[in-house]
Amino acid sequence: MPPLLPPDPARRLGVYASIVCVLSVAAAVVSFVQGSWLGIVWVLLAGLSSNMTWYYLRRARARKSVTH
Repeated sequence: MPPLLPPDPARRLGVYASIVCVLSVAAAVVSFVQGSWLGIVWVLLAGLSSNMTWYYLRRARARKSVTH
């Protein structure tokens, strides 16, 4: 059995960013349903965290392809 490598920090950050993205979209929906314009801030946070998710997952994939 091959030794287990520690998880890639970039992949872990990508997963955390995707969780933040999902939660901020849910918060935006709740804010808009309640009639609050604060949902705009949540939408902006969702966009930022979505971009961070793509960046970190691509970075992890690139590192994996270089090492293997």
